[in-house]
Amino acid sequence: MTAILLALLAAGPCVYWTQGVDSKPALDAAGVAQICVAAEQVAAWTASGIKATPVEPADLAAREALPVPGVAPRAGVASPTRAPWIVSNGWRMLRRPGGKYLYAVPAGRGGLAAAEAMAYGLDALLQIDPADLPVVAPILAFGAGLPQDDLPPVADLAVVDDGTEATGEVMNLLARRNLLFAPVPAGSSTYPLTIAVGSAAYPLSDAADPSAFAQKVRSQLTDARRSLRIFGSEVVIGRLVGNGTRVRLHLVNYGGRDIEGLRVRVRGTFRTIEASMPGAAKVPVTDVVVADGGTEFSLPRLAVYAVVEMR
Repeated sequence: MTAILLALLAAGPCVYWTQGVDSKPALDAAGVAQICVAAEQVAAWTASGIKATPVEPADLAAREALPVPGVAPRAGVASPTRAPWIVSNGWRMLRRPGGKYLYAVPAGRGGLAAAEAMAYGLDALLQIDPADLPVVAPILAFGAGLPQDDLPPVADLAVVDDGTEATGEVMNLLARRNLLFAPVPAGSSTYPLTIAVGSAAYPLSDAADPSAFAQKVRSQLTDARRSLRIFGSEVVIGRLVGNGTRVRLHLVNYGGRDIEGLRVRVRGTFRTIEASMPGAAKVPVTDVVVADGGTEFSLPRLAVYAVVEMR
């Protein structure tokens, strides 16, 4: 198999490999040519032909350990009509964009962890099960091959970040509903809607009901002012970056199975839409409609991760 180079960017995800050099056949089979390892293992891995980047104990200890991404069961909640509870970490990156992170995920979750880290540009170590290498390798190679454009995040509202857990949970629930926000210090927002948890307009008690709180924010913002809307799935989270004339949309599917027929609306008028996924050629974009200040399109299929370029 042709080797897939996992390019290690200055701030990007890297497979953190804890097994010995005798596990090299598994890396070779997946096409992995570069890993991150404990500093004392670098020489042995380099001699084996695998490029190894050292991770010092202090760096590993300083990284924030992230929850395993996916859809989590909710004790006592069995109704099929309730929205799934998504565990995602993108909001943490928005809150602490310069942070360093660590995923330690079980078999079957490595691909999702890689997709999430790549979509949000996380400086993350991915400690994965060897069985996930064939899924993780193409995702990281795909992300590393994207044009390295410094496009700013798109946000429709602001959240005053007081550093509290309650405000963090608000950011979490907004991200899960694809309500794009930017964390701001008090009094510095220029967005049309600013949320300050604990204020008279957004009392702490409101945040106790995530669904009602998100609906309140959505109603105040209005769908007409939302830069991103996703139809046909409650388990896809989008990260939108752009500069007005060009945007890039990262789509991460947390549901654990492919989605057929995803509909997306991005605010703005775009004439060129190109979608792609790891390990695949260009993904067809269908049913494009440009109207009422927005551009809508469909993706026939979404696996764990896709990127849409719009101009």
